Amino acid sequence: MKFRTAATAALALSAALTLAGCSTGSGEDSMPGMDHGSSEQAADVNDADVMFASMMIVHHEQAIEMSDIVLAKDGVYPEVVELAEAIKAAQGPEIEQLQGWLNAWGVNPEEHQTDGMDHGDGMMTEDDLAALESADGTEASKLFLEQMIGHHEGAVEMAQTQVDDGSNPDAVELAQTIIDAQTTEIQQMQDLLATL
Repeated sequence: MKFRTAATAALALSAALTLAGCSTGSGEDSMPGMDHGSSEQAADVNDADVMFASMMIVHHEQAIEMSDIVLAKDGVYPEVVELAEAIKAAQGPEIEQLQGWLNAWGVNPEEHQTDGMDHGDGMMTEDDLAALESADGTEASKLFLEQMIGHHEGAVEMAQTQVDDGSNPDAVELAQTIIDAQTTEIQQMQDLLATL
């Protein structure tokens, strides 16, 4: 819910900026941060699509960072190693896809701040990552699962917001794919955690 509130506020602000700053533009084609010359490419893109792509890139990058941390350790449970490798294999290409969309939509990612993302969005803090970094193999396995469950839950909520509010069919389809895949992984991680 916290993300929905933040996203709603961000969308409202973005809409206000659009109306106030783009008197010669038209609605969705004149989003802040968009190259106005790419209005044809962005005709089926709204602020929710841009927010989703921008935030999910950052979210996925952290999941890969967490996976890299646990994969560098000895003594990690094989099932956790397999999960971390699967997360990297899925989310790396999705990052490239999302970055490609932002580029095609004429969006300057630097104008869409994602610094405000926090635990409510499933993001880990520097302290969380440091704890994972310093944990040994067995403890790291458990901590990775606990952290990644929360991380995935944040991603599912972000993706559901995109399904509900997004306009771009490809982005909505990817969001549904993320919901399906990460909901399944959450259950797998919860089951695995119960056995450790």
